[in-house]
Amino acid sequence: MNWDQIQGNWKQAVGKAKEKWGKLTDDDLDVVAGRRDQLAGLIQERYGVAKEEAEEQLSAWQRTASDSWFTKGKKDGPAA
Repeated sequence: MNWDQIQGNWKQAVGKAKEKWGKLTDDDLDVVAGRRDQLAGLIQERYGVAKEEAEEQLSAWQRTASDSWFTKGKKDGPAA
């Protein structure tokens, strides 16, 4: 999935970002608002990693992104 799709659906992606980087707060992720460079900077700062490591973590996370992140109700099955 490309970053534009993640950024365009940032409110839904925030939950997945919090699962991956638990040290980031809701406020942090609200400020980032899907901007990859700012997210990389926060990962560097909070986790004490080099820029290259933060970028690799983001790339790996981006590769796991799927449409299911942004689709509501699919996992819940049919309505009763």
